Amino acid sequence: MQYPPIERKIKYEAELDPGFAEEISSVPGGESLRRCMQCGTCSATCPLSIYMDYTPRRVLAMTRAGFKKEVLNCFTIWLCASCYSCSVECPKQIKITDVMYALKRMAIKERTYPKHFPTPVLAKAFFESVQKHGRSNEARVVTQLYLKTNPFHLLTQSTMGFRLWRRGRFGLKTESICNKRQLRTLLQSVEESDRPKPKGVAVEGGHR
Repeated sequence: MQYPPIERKIKYEAELDPGFAEEISSVPGGESLRRCMQCGTCSATCPLSIYMDYTPRRVLAMTRAGFKKEVLNCFTIWLCASCYSCSVECPKQIKITDVMYALKRMAIKERTYPKHFPTPVLAKAFFESVQKHGRSNEARVVTQLYLKTNPFHLLTQSTMGFRLWRRGRFGLKTESICNKRQLRTLLQSVEESDRPKPKGVAVEGGHR
């Protein structure tokens, strides 16, 4: 007896963004996006593809086609474990993991990530803590995570948090670095280097 294949019900928006693929291709790691030949090797080697709403192969295809809203709202980019199996096995040597990172950054910047999904909320809270203080405060980050995703879970984890605090493994004091100006300069330079460059703009070593 043959069983019918399991199909996910996916809704696509009618309006596409023709500049979406160009924007991802212009960031470091996304230059080889258009070399994808849709062989499916990335999806076959990904250990978490069975939990994703879109496989890595489909994410690349949708990105090139301009399905910006669907890609930035999917769970796939946040379930990526950064194991680089897809990049290692890709016959076209596409840096798929770097593409996933670029999509994550864009989703956080445009606030289009899935609501109440813990991974993007945690990433944003961690970055804001480091950006403001130069260090990560575990208590503050975890509190923001649970308040924005599942406030009731904060109560169930309070006992564990108290035990960690008693053993000195969970700090409540917010620590900061001395020279925050250098940190802001560094983060600003990284943000500028990751910013897409328009065509025809000269960069070191030639033109893009």
